[in-house]
Amino acid sequence: MGVTYVKEVMSPEELLAEYPLPEAHKKLKDQKDAEIAKVFTGESDKFLVIIGPCSADNEDSVCDYINRLAKVQEKVSDKIIIIPRIYTNKPRTTGEGYKGIVHQPDPEKAPDLLEGLIAMRKMHLRSIAETHLFAADEMLYPENTVYCDDLLSYTAVGARSTENQQHRLVASGSDTCVGFKNPMNGSLSVLINSIYAAQIPNEFKYLNKQVRTTGNEYAHAILRGSVDASGRNVPNYHYEDVMQLAELYAEQGLKNAAVVIDANHSNSGKRPFEQIRIAKEIIGNKTSYRAFGMFVKGLMIESYIEDGNQSPDGNVYGKSITDACLGWEKTERLIYDIAEKL
Repeated sequence: MGVTYVKEVMSPEELLAEYPLPEAHKKLKDQKDAEIAKVFTGESDKFLVIIGPCSADNEDSVCDYINRLAKVQEKVSDKIIIIPRIYTNKPRTTGEGYKGIVHQPDPEKAPDLLEGLIAMRKMHLRSIAETHLFAADEMLYPENTVYCDDLLSYTAVGARSTENQQHRLVASGSDTCVGFKNPMNGSLSVLINSIYAAQIPNEFKYLNKQVRTTGNEYAHAILRGSVDASGRNVPNYHYEDVMQLAELYAEQGLKNAAVVIDANHSNSGKRPFEQIRIAKEIIGNKTSYRAFGMFVKGLMIESYIEDGNQSPDGNVYGKSITDACLGWEKTERLIYDIAEKL
């Protein structure tokens, strides 16, 4: 067997006991979760802006960024709910490269999963303590979800994972709103099947136990664009794309019809400044067409302190070491523009 056991890592119970979420913050999270859920049920017409770095690589700069977001949130709270991205696991197309703070708490050192899990939890806890904002993270490894799901208000399942059975089943037991991205090939039927599987009860093996879930009625779609057979990016954020998905929702009879538009990835061709134009198109359609507006619940935007990106050994504070992001000045202006137009 080509596996070498390197060392033990803490169990979820051990990590949560050592780095617990304070009771006062649990109450705040319950309130925030309820507020977000009302957006998906249609009880609230607030708009979600799920925004932050491509990867949360450095605790100080990430928390600095989220503190800035918190000040903006205070000014737009009547129209927008900001959910900061603290993405601590990164999928890699080829398996190579920086895989997130859970793998490498120091991007320039060898992987250390034990220290990575601790760093992940400490970063989330610090952000919550300083800003009272509860974050989004990606469910890359379903078995790791229990290490931080008590800290999250939103979970995303990536394009490479949407077709995976375990992701669908674990999402069906999540207490957070879970968004499924369309798969890399853009198949909407696969996306709909993923949401359906997550919305119904399931029984399966998880962490050495047989478990039963109740189903997650807040599971929903994220449109992130696709890649065709020639490797070209194909956007799917336009009016026609969104309304086609709405029709499939209705045909399947899914609960709480909702979609979040990912303004980056294949929708922007990974050109981060295009996110501004895409966001403005989405808001224009949302305010112009009632059915579109009721269906589109939010935007996902990749943003950090500095524009662009750098290599993992770069030393520019607040600049992405994975995909390129919008810098803070453009980010702040964009959020205010969205709020003004809603």
